[in-house]
Amino acid sequence: MNERMSAVSLTQRPDESAAPSGCGPLLPGPELDTKPLRQKVFEHVRATGQAARADVSRALGISAGSVTQVTSDLIERGYLQESDEAARDRRETGRGRPSVALSVVPEAHRVVGIKLSDERHTAVLADFAGTILAEAMLPTPAVRKTMDQIAGETAQLVDLVLEKAGLTISDIAAVGVGISGLVDPIEGLVPWSPLLEGENLALAERLTRRLGCPALVDNDANMLTLAELWFGAGRANSDFAVVTIEHGVGMGLVVGNRLYRGTRGMGMELGHIKVQLDGALCRCGQRGCLEAYLADYALAREAGTALGRNPRNMASAQSMLDTLFAEAKGGNMAARSIFRRAGRYLAVGLSNVIQLFDPTLIILSGERMRYDYLYADEVMADALSLTLNHGRPACRVEIHNWGDMVWARGAAALALGHVTDTALGQAA
Repeated sequence: MNERMSAVSLTQRPDESAAPSGCGPLLPGPELDTKPLRQKVFEHVRATGQAARADVSRALGISAGSVTQVTSDLIERGYLQESDEAARDRRETGRGRPSVALSVVPEAHRVVGIKLSDERHTAVLADFAGTILAEAMLPTPAVRKTMDQIAGETAQLVDLVLEKAGLTISDIAAVGVGISGLVDPIEGLVPWSPLLEGENLALAERLTRRLGCPALVDNDANMLTLAELWFGAGRANSDFAVVTIEHGVGMGLVVGNRLYRGTRGMGMELGHIKVQLDGALCRCGQRGCLEAYLADYALAREAGTALGRNPRNMASAQSMLDTLFAEAKGGNMAARSIFRRAGRYLAVGLSNVIQLFDPTLIILSGERMRYDYLYADEVMADALSLTLNHGRPACRVEIHNWGDMVWARGAAALALGHVTDTALGQAA
């Protein structure tokens, strides 16, 4: 790898089989965390998968008596359960006192997580311990939709995933939904999305009425970031960024082990930073956005010329890009130049992320990370050359080529967080 990459260290995604059990952030939150003790205890047990009371006491820095009192309450309320996991080891060895482990009662609540997309929507059903019980996918026309249309498709997808598990909507505590564009998760509004007709749409309210259970909406890049924070490499990192490259370009940021959304919940729009004044037209309607040079529709726009095809007649941007990548691998210089140009713009985006936030880790994720031209040595070297370094430790960059369902898993984490706050938070 290029020696100039002293500020950017590139690795592939670690083996998922080595991931710790449980779900949720493994590191403690901010010192001034206002969550009630019962919620902190519950979330620690869920994050570790199983924990003895003594482990909870040490991890949270609280007395054994407090742990006993809180866990007894959580057991009585049906959120935690005891399991004698060490008894078998004791019988086999003939010595030692069995330790009683605590774990989450999976059936306490169930949630659905959904990713709304251009060509296919995805959904997962998860229990309160974060275990995925079922998955579903719904193809959809790649056109802008009215809010009624998107609500209908969402309801259809929820029915599909519930049918697979033999459940009904009455078994679901909440539904989390990720969608591209500007999203205000606090108010449940979508000021703008490339998937929807209209502006300032009250999508959360509309979905809640249609589904008959609480619905939460957030930016899809935030959902992928939550997936990393709850299920992936971000569980053991207190500060990291996720950059997504798919139909658009998105970013999520975790600071102090918490997802950072900005003042109105609409920050981190990396795809719409300007990299060229009066440049290429972005689907947001403005010119010169990073997305307009890096997203799939931007690459497909040039692919039609490189491959001698009319973009209007292509089956999809995905099929065009797959052909373009094959041509690039086969030596087509025009095709290679498209990926290399996109890689240079990605380097600009990465350097800005490093310069602004100085994360310990940047995760590059999304379907387009199959195209290795986007993270070639030259791209990382360009990112370094655009970044003030002065001997700082390297910012790690990992490639996570997840499948479609990871976005929906992040949306399920959003719903799990909401249900946990409702059941065990200040107002509970």
